[in-house]
Amino acid sequence: MVFNSTQSVADRYREFSQQQARGVSPAYAELTARISEDQDLCALIAALPPGNKQQPNLLLAAVRFLGGPYDRWAPFRAWTLAHWDDVREVMLARFTQTNEPARCATLLPLLAALPQPLALIEVGASAGLCLHPDRYAYRYNGGATLGTSPVTFDCRTEGPAPLPTALPDIAWRAGIDLNPLDTTDEDDVRWLQSLIWPGQVDRPRQQLAAIEAVRTAPRPRIVRGDLVDQLPALAAEAPADATLVVFHTAVLTYLPLARREEFAALVRALPGHWISNEHHTVLPWLDAPAPDDEHLLTLAIDERAVAFTAPHGQSLHWFGRPADGGHGPA
Repeated sequence: MVFNSTQSVADRYREFSQQQARGVSPAYAELTARISEDQDLCALIAALPPGNKQQPNLLLAAVRFLGGPYDRWAPFRAWTLAHWDDVREVMLARFTQTNEPARCATLLPLLAALPQPLALIEVGASAGLCLHPDRYAYRYNGGATLGTSPVTFDCRTEGPAPLPTALPDIAWRAGIDLNPLDTTDEDDVRWLQSLIWPGQVDRPRQQLAAIEAVRTAPRPRIVRGDLVDQLPALAAEAPADATLVVFHTAVLTYLPLARREEFAALVRALPGHWISNEHHTVLPWLDAPAPDDEHLLTLAIDERAVAFTAPHGQSLHWFGRPADGGHGPA
């Protein structure tokens, strides 16, 4: 049984190295490939609760959060083994809840096209950075900047994307998360920074700029708890004169399929709209093609796929042709 658990961890870390980190973060690709071949580390990871607590990116973020080395294998291995009790404590206490505000650039065309004002609910909200799309500035295809903010998100587009001409009017915003983070808490901000993979030089700076942009805004209420359990009551609080929008980005992958189906049934029963931005395997009932690049996410509104998006908001590949107008919000 121990062997099987250790082997499962080895397979998971090897797959992460080959399918997720390769071509994105050379340091993480190297470390996770080496971990998959290391019986001592695999055994320690296998002793953690199965599932999300054994995630490669959780381990790597915990080491970085504690100040450990992450650019070379030998120092990483020696430090992690020597400090395993501390690493384990962080992994048990925290979650992989990367809050990528640049994804707002790919959500904005949908949000701006809906009847205004909006009432936003983000499931898997983390620190709530994506609940403030009206606090950032955007530049599509190197054109004019939309909005004024300490941070500007650049996004390339392909296809007939309905690029916004104004920021959305947001009347109300709230979120749900198992472990909400606080942008005024230094440890929480350091954890958010630790979750950004090495080699992605712009993202740490942009995330800090986004945090600065939202610090002066009223803090949205983020409910601590399970997204299926908490959603009905939170949605009932939304103002009736605003368009309700439930949205999430790269969140439902952490739920088993049966729980995702429960969540989908709940959202379908709500008034308003549902915007999802997930890997194409996460919502298998969507009628959407698989992207050529496995790193891309599929953007959908009300279970209708409209585009592929880069995982950190860098690009938006809209479906359809100019002649048919693509697939905008209903």
